[in-house]
Amino acid sequence: MAIFANIFTWWNGSTFGTWMGLRGKDRVGEDALGNVYYTGGQDTAGNPRRWVIYKGSTDSSRVPPEWFSWLHHQIDDVPDRALPPVRAWETPAVPNLTGTAQAYRPAGAMESGGKRIGATGDYEAWTPGT
Repeated sequence: MAIFANIFTWWNGSTFGTWMGLRGKDRVGEDALGNVYYTGGQDTAGNPRRWVIYKGSTDSSRVPPEWFSWLHHQIDDVPDRALPPVRAWETPAVPNLTGTAQAYRPAGAMESGGKRIGATGDYEAWTPGT
């Protein structure tokens, strides 16, 4: 079933047509999430074309910041060579969690039980003429 999913759907990863378009292109790297990055050819402005083949679902928030910079021509070389080493205090990038069980839900949200904190009484409503 996975073969048919790759042939006919784009949201489950790259399609057969995309894989055919990668022939003759250069694989330049892979990130920690398993996404693979390619370059080859030129765009209409003469810049080298760059793209990503996602591992798993096609979600652009799954591209780490350093590879985002490379994809958008903010850095010239691949991140391993162009950027300084990762510092001990830096945390890894997190993909967009909206729509998942790990999404942020503030107090009072329906998914969090719908109970809001009571009013504190420090608010005074404006009335005309006062």
